Amino acid sequence: MRKLFLFLIATLICVSVDAQYNEGVRLEPILKTDTTSIGQRIVYPSFASDEVSVLKVTIPPGASTGWHKHVFPVFGYMIKGTLTVETKNGKSNEFTVGQAFSEVIDTLHNGVNNGKEDVVLIAFFMGEKGKPLSVH
Repeated sequence: MRKLFLFLIATLICVSVDAQYNEGVRLEPILKTDTTSIGQRIVYPSFASDEVSVLKVTIPPGASTGWHKHVFPVFGYMIKGTLTVETKNGKSNEFTVGQAFSEVIDTLHNGVNNGKEDVVLIAFFMGEKGKPLSVH
């Protein structure tokens, strides 16, 4: 019985090691969530033709994205500055350098730069080919 137990443990270790990247490669968790920044459950819509768009977004000081919404999941990673995301109900969230976040889905929101430097973020849009990334 003990030999079987040791064999199973050794097998699990080998399988685990094989599943990893080469030595020296580091994986650093940035975001792992099943909800948006306001607690909505993330659900991937079924599109005829899925398309992922990754964009660098720059918002100058005092500027905003304007009120808009996404009908699919969007994720952001902050590179520079502080982004304030407002929703129509008057609530807001702030995101700073190094933070990742899941945008609200099917909810009007506005990204605002209240700071003195550009806000720069990388946005990952899980959308549909040929369709807009947001609607107003």
